[in-house]
Amino acid sequence: MKRIELEGTLRTGLGKKETKKSRSEEQIPCVLYGNGIANLHFTVHAGNLKPVIYTPESFLINLNISGKSYLSVLREMQFHPLTDEILHVDFFNVDESKPVAIDLPVIIEGNSEGVKQGGKLQVLIRKIKVSALVKDLPENLVVDVTDLGLGKTVFVKDLSYPNITVLTPSSSTVCRVKATRASREQTAQK
Repeated sequence: MKRIELEGTLRTGLGKKETKKSRSEEQIPCVLYGNGIANLHFTVHAGNLKPVIYTPESFLINLNISGKSYLSVLREMQFHPLTDEILHVDFFNVDESKPVAIDLPVIIEGNSEGVKQGGKLQVLIRKIKVSALVKDLPENLVVDVTDLGLGKTVFVKDLSYPNITVLTPSSSTVCRVKATRASREQTAQK
């Protein structure tokens, strides 16, 4: 799994006034919690957070906060309702000996039989929540649709990966090949 470095600075004040001042200086308030550490409040420059937040990929994040390093994953983000500015970010401290829950991107591979017959491939889930040890986490989850016929669907329950527990509900639809008017006409002519 990809790793990325972020530099943070410990926050001295935690009130509204301090938070507003931090945001005006393009510093985003953040918190790190989990696996036996007390909540650690810090700020990260807004420009440094963009490659982590505005991407379909998932990362393990090495947080360097005032000289100390922490391995973490992005847990939650809050955005301004009108401007979509980042308001707050939560990070979860990772213990490499314990499983961690994370959303991994789905990569569709192959040329579906249903698409060859004129159907349209619809991808309904872009990320799947999984739990695994850090050493077992892949960069993404590959779904092969080569044998997917016209009108067929791939559910989360149809997927399995070594050393990974899938946490997304098993009845969720990952992708399907939907019949189009052209494909129905083509099958009617045969």
